[in-house]
Amino acid sequence: MKLTSIFSSGAVVAATLFLAALQPVQAQDGEFSASHIEAARKVVTATKAMGAFDDILPVLAEQTRTLFVQADPARTQEIVDVTSEAALKLAARRSELNNTIYQIWARRFSEEELKELAAFYESPLGSKLADNGPTITALAIGAAREWQNQMSTELVALVREELDKRSAAAAQ
Repeated sequence: MKLTSIFSSGAVVAATLFLAALQPVQAQDGEFSASHIEAARKVVTATKAMGAFDDILPVLAEQTRTLFVQADPARTQEIVDVTSEAALKLAARRSELNNTIYQIWARRFSEEELKELAAFYESPLGSKLADNGPTITALAIGAAREWQNQMSTELVALVREELDKRSAAAAQ
């Protein structure tokens, strides 16, 4: 069984940055009630927020496989097999990440707020937002970058034009 068939695609760079930032915000065990964490889980599930992290282990497995194969190409098949087996063992620990994410949500929203958010995201409109949110965000970021580039070009042109005018006026 191929490891990549077990996991769906996701945003690996974002996930890596997210994981690097987790350490200071992790809650202590027992800090939140079970119902508070359950409310957070419902919101996270309804928002489809976990999908961005699904490729972490497959990408790490591919990087590890590549590293070992480059070091010892004669053992390629053995390396592929062992890496896949090891990654599958680690996949069982996905709940650690999930629980940390639930705690992050629980830290930022009360249980009642999480219940309200879950109700919204479970509604047709909320589901539509969860489905389209990443696309809308990507398009908005693209539009902002395009606008920034246009403004940069115009700003440089305006400054150059004004400086040229002032230089010409000073030369008279």
